[in-house]
Amino acid sequence: MTRATRVRALFAFAVLALSAYLAVTQPVRLGLDLRGGTQLVLETRDSPSAQADRDATDRTLEVLRRRVDALGVAEPSLTRSGDHRIVVELPGVQDPAHAAAVLGRTAQLTVHPVLGTAAPTDRPATGKDGTDKTGPGGDATGKATPAPGKDPAGTGKAPDSSDGSDGSAKGSGKDAGPVLPDESGTRLRLGPPALTGDGVENATARFDAERGTGWHIALDLRGAGEHAWEKVTAQAACAAPGDPARRAAIVLDNKIISSPQVDPSVACGTGITGGATQITGGFDQESAKELALLINGGALPVPVETVEQRTVGPTLGAAALDSSARAALLGTALTAVFLGVVYRLLGGLAAAALACYALISYAALLAVGATLTLPGLAGFVLAIGMAVDANVLVFERAREEYAAGGRTRRGAPRRSPRAALTAGFRHAFSAIADSNLTTLLAAGLLFVFASGPVRGFAVTLCIGVLASMVSALLITRALAELALSRRAVTRRPGLTGLTRPGRVRTWLAERAPDPLRHRRRWPLLAVLALALAVTGIVVRGVDYGVEFTGGRMIEYTTSAPVDAERARTALGDAGFPRAVVHTSGTRELTVRTEPLSATAEKRVTDVVSGLGGGAEKVRDEQIGPSLGSELRRGALIALGVALAGQMLYLAIRFRWTFALSAVAALAHDVVVLVGAFAWLGKPVDGVFLAALLTVVGYSVNDSVVVFDRVRELWSADRATPFRTIAGRALLQTVPRTVNTGIGAVFILAALAVLAGDALTDFAVALLIGIGVGTYSSMFTAMPLAIALESVSGAPPPQPARPRGARTRRPAGERPRHDTGARV
Repeated sequence: MTRATRVRALFAFAVLALSAYLAVTQPVRLGLDLRGGTQLVLETRDSPSAQADRDATDRTLEVLRRRVDALGVAEPSLTRSGDHRIVVELPGVQDPAHAAAVLGRTAQLTVHPVLGTAAPTDRPATGKDGTDKTGPGGDATGKATPAPGKDPAGTGKAPDSSDGSDGSAKGSGKDAGPVLPDESGTRLRLGPPALTGDGVENATARFDAERGTGWHIALDLRGAGEHAWEKVTAQAACAAPGDPARRAAIVLDNKIISSPQVDPSVACGTGITGGATQITGGFDQESAKELALLINGGALPVPVETVEQRTVGPTLGAAALDSSARAALLGTALTAVFLGVVYRLLGGLAAAALACYALISYAALLAVGATLTLPGLAGFVLAIGMAVDANVLVFERAREEYAAGGRTRRGAPRRSPRAALTAGFRHAFSAIADSNLTTLLAAGLLFVFASGPVRGFAVTLCIGVLASMVSALLITRALAELALSRRAVTRRPGLTGLTRPGRVRTWLAERAPDPLRHRRRWPLLAVLALALAVTGIVVRGVDYGVEFTGGRMIEYTTSAPVDAERARTALGDAGFPRAVVHTSGTRELTVRTEPLSATAEKRVTDVVSGLGGGAEKVRDEQIGPSLGSELRRGALIALGVALAGQMLYLAIRFRWTFALSAVAALAHDVVVLVGAFAWLGKPVDGVFLAALLTVVGYSVNDSVVVFDRVRELWSADRATPFRTIAGRALLQTVPRTVNTGIGAVFILAALAVLAGDALTDFAVALLIGIGVGTYSSMFTAMPLAIALESVSGAPPPQPARPRGARTRRPAGERPRHDTGARV
């Protein structure tokens, strides 16, 4: 065993040991779509007194965090996204309307003196800008102002606050405040706020059974708040019993929630001391606790609007996790069997390395604290299929190296399987690196421009790609070198799987086909596929998902099967003529409409429940139209930047002719895949975007492998025409393409059959994309590259000089000695 082999083995053992430690000790963070709950995306808005900048959003986030903590939600997550958005995740919460109502209320609490009843023509005083100077949150500075009318001389008397008999407020000077109806509907003229929520120490919901007042909120005041409350009640106590001015109005979000009257036992100018008071008003337990929660959490610095809402039931998340795990196990098992049959001992070692890959990927997710979402789980499973690609590249190249070594006169092979494997790793490294870097580029763009669970897919795909390189280049190599150094294997080289070329390579050698003989005809198939795809897009139209259009999508499980057309008609009769209904399975029904209010959503649920003999809502998503258009624009930008990035990378690593040909093939794959979904009537949503960019990465992988072989062959044989080199490169890479495709199909077929609806569409998109991408990289990109090279005029690439290589001296030439002469 060489020193390098021992170092690789020790390093591989250290990586696996660390991964196992993390997997055992660290808990996994599941996304809401896997464990159930509600996700809200809130967007801050400007108010008349405050601008929704980054600082205001941060302060709003802290207020929301206190409210969520008071809700008692286990493991909530609140993060700022950009300068104006806050993402709130509430595991276990299944009532998004209630959660949005609690979190979205500004909760501006103020206490006002009552100046009297208002005349029908009275209006609140406004500033020069036309806004209410004493609206929610107090005056323009947001500070508590002293109660008006306080006797500055300390006589204990307050000025008369009404004009006499009608009790209406007099004047509209600087003391004039808002006009609001009280609990009974009587319009009251209020003074400027004397106390804000900042003066409240604590608010508690309590039930008073002795007095029969039921539920109320007990307020504990502090500091200036206690003093302000004393002044307000001291002023109100000067009014006669029954006079509206003897009351103090408690206002929440510009609405009087309680206007208690000062007890007759309180003397004028004395006020209520002790720093405690109550808010009454016919509360039940839930509303009292909610109001206490809002007061304790504090007021939002700026208003917020819910622009996105997602709710997933716990049963749906558990079922998705279970089905995805079964799909991963089945796909991995089939892939392992396939590798063992094709590559024998090395295939079995590669299957063991795939299990190590899964452990490393899982540990990496835990180490970075990533949240595993449903699309992320799909990316994790998909990366298993992509991890096969690196192993197949190495093994196929090792088979070529073994066959190229030839045999001695006695028939013994000149190159051992171990030497062939070492050469296979060395020559396949550039193709592995280039193909994985292009996939990382696509995943990175997906993370930047996508949102929601799709970003989880990008994270897990990046981790999966990096882990696959570690698995193939480190784990597989260490295991293979240890196995091939055993005497039992060296005596039986046929066990390694490298001594035979394989059925695909044997068939190609016997038939010797010329794949580019009809190179002018192959692009015609691409043109026909494009025409069919464009026809589907024009005729059937692209069914954009809720993420890209905005609206509401609700998924139900019904007690009895429901016909989609019948449900569509019933919803139209109920006032939803534009509702789109899809059925999947026997009792799963999905309704997509424009954004719905809580009342409208209940009507939709009642209609579905009536048709299906009862219905359970298992998924609920609502996205505002502005956010939908933003996500759609981001998706187009991501796609355009991905294509441009791929072209730039390929142009740097290869030639501009190769780059343009590969990107043209990628654009062909994108249009064909979108057209296929248009014909199938499947939605184009965030999960489809993830599949689309994955297809872009997978398709460019094929092109990179072929062009890498073209570059190698052409640099070694610069006199041969490019067309001949291209055909030879295609034939040599066909076994890798076939075996890699079969490995990916096993994984995707398992996802399509066993996973849920969302992942089924994801798997279908990838199956279509892989088939189209494999064809286009061979029979669209290569003929186009031949045409571009014919007009390019650029010389063939220079032969690569091996590292450490020296110039050989002709046989018999003696080395020259430096005599000090200079020419």
